[in-house]
Amino acid sequence: MKAWLRFAATASGGFCLAIPVVAALAQDAGMRPVAVTVSPVVNFRLGSSETRFGELEFVGGLEIRSKEPEFGQLSALRFLTPGGEFAGVADHGYWFFGGIERDDAGVPVGIADFRMQAMVGADGEVIEAKIDKDAEALDISDGIATVAFERNARVSQYALDPQNMGPPIRDLDFVIPRGELRHNQGIETLLRAHAHGIHAGALIVVAERSIDRNGDLYAAILDGPEKGVFKVMRSDGYDVTDGAMIEETGDLLLLERRFSATHGIGMRIRRINSEAVRRGELVNGPALIEANLGHRIDNMEALDVWRRDDGALMVSILSDDNQSFLQRTIYLEFRLVD
Repeated sequence: MKAWLRFAATASGGFCLAIPVVAALAQDAGMRPVAVTVSPVVNFRLGSSETRFGELEFVGGLEIRSKEPEFGQLSALRFLTPGGEFAGVADHGYWFFGGIERDDAGVPVGIADFRMQAMVGADGEVIEAKIDKDAEALDISDGIATVAFERNARVSQYALDPQNMGPPIRDLDFVIPRGELRHNQGIETLLRAHAHGIHAGALIVVAERSIDRNGDLYAAILDGPEKGVFKVMRSDGYDVTDGAMIEETGDLLLLERRFSATHGIGMRIRRINSEAVRRGELVNGPALIEANLGHRIDNMEALDVWRRDDGALMVSILSDDNQSFLQRTIYLEFRLVD
């Protein structure tokens, strides 16, 4: 969801200049290279060289720019190789692929072979309507890419081909009652549970701001013995935008954002104990990090976790610029201090 635009309009009391700058996109179904440039993000806190923030240690980052009309609105990221090749979806209906380039110390310094492709429907034609192509979340497992779409709510699976993504091969039951999903505030997070944990590799979804009567977020386990709806406690005005599972423990990391006239722009990552995620339960967990406008953040929408060669557990996050000249595409890396 374009929360930055919602906040800007609220803060000004009406329409504002934070309007998506969206050029006419080339609507063809072919993968094409997209030229990008980067500049390093050296410090996470503005004007400070400190690296420790809560339970995370800042490693480095990139601000990514492109003059190509397709670029932007990147909403989900998954690594195909640890900290290297990646795949993702953008919420204006595109796949994107590329790789992180690193220096000798392992700090990100560039983006290689970045490319994008318009998503196609079951008929093989490019999806035109925004309501049908609002891709927000992604899982990749065993050669299958699973995508959660927010407005026309659905969870669809595709054969993974980084050179030519085809039409969906099936849709899955997303379990949450469709009537409980708010327009443009529906499924925003999709992750896969630990294969050897209590959920045996089941897919899990979490809504952005589809809440029950108590104000808590709808979520669901899509298959396995605990298949069913559970809830994620919503607090301090934060909305969930993505998540990932720590493979060794099965714990969930949930990325959250906040936009309000009172608090401004915020980002938070919570850790949820895997044993608490059960059908019918309400789950909560401690914040590992919280950041605001004093830090290099934007509309943070994508999160993934991976292991570095030295065994460190790494957390990568990425922002969605909404194709607005007031926003930025920022990629950040942290080490979880466990």
